[in-house]
Amino acid sequence: MRRLPVAVIGPREPVGDQEATAAAVGAAIASLGLVLLTGGKGGVMAAASRGAAENGGLVLGYVPDEDWRMANPHVTVPLATGIGPVRNALIARACPVLIAVGGGYGTLSEIAYGLHFDKLVLTIADAPVVDGAVICRDVADIRARIARRMLALDGPL
Repeated sequence: MRRLPVAVIGPREPVGDQEATAAAVGAAIASLGLVLLTGGKGGVMAAASRGAAENGGLVLGYVPDEDWRMANPHVTVPLATGIGPVRNALIARACPVLIAVGGGYGTLSEIAYGLHFDKLVLTIADAPVVDGAVICRDVADIRARIARRMLALDGPL
């Protein structure tokens, strides 16, 4: 059975409740039976990976380095791209939904790519505000929006 990926993007150095929020989003993705895709490194990426893995989810990590061992320990399938931040475009292209939990310039680039590729981009926990991205109230709101998109009730995949 095929399972589509949903991306969680965000900073390597989360602040405030961003780490806990990312873990909860990762758990929500796993609870829907979907695959989590992240940049495979630390911070928000590791927290989301942990949340998904602890809830039985499959976690893909598009690691920017040439060595797959640079992935955080919760990544099930580490893919060493060796292309640095260019991997942000791959992450945005690969998923019908991207969720930004906090973030800086790297996250902003992923949001921009996601919108450019006509993906559903959800934001939470002080993620950059960008026209076209949907600001979500909480993880339950994110989970519901992911489910609607994956069931194709709110637009094309």
